[in-house]
Amino acid sequence: MPLASHLSELKRKHGELEREIIDAMAHPSTDDLEVASLKRRKLALKDQIEKLTQQQTRH
Repeated sequence: MPLASHLSELKRKHGELEREIIDAMAHPSTDDLEVASLKRRKLALKDQIEKLTQQQTRH
């Protein structure tokens, strides 16, 4: 998979997680551990995006 399309896919997933977090936080019955897990996944994606972006700018 080319780097640009991989970055695009990671950004799409990051946006989906953001929406999931917002939806989960809007429901009082949502488990705090579930929200924390979603936030960790979102942060991991952000880290991957930043790493790949840096690699892309070096080449």
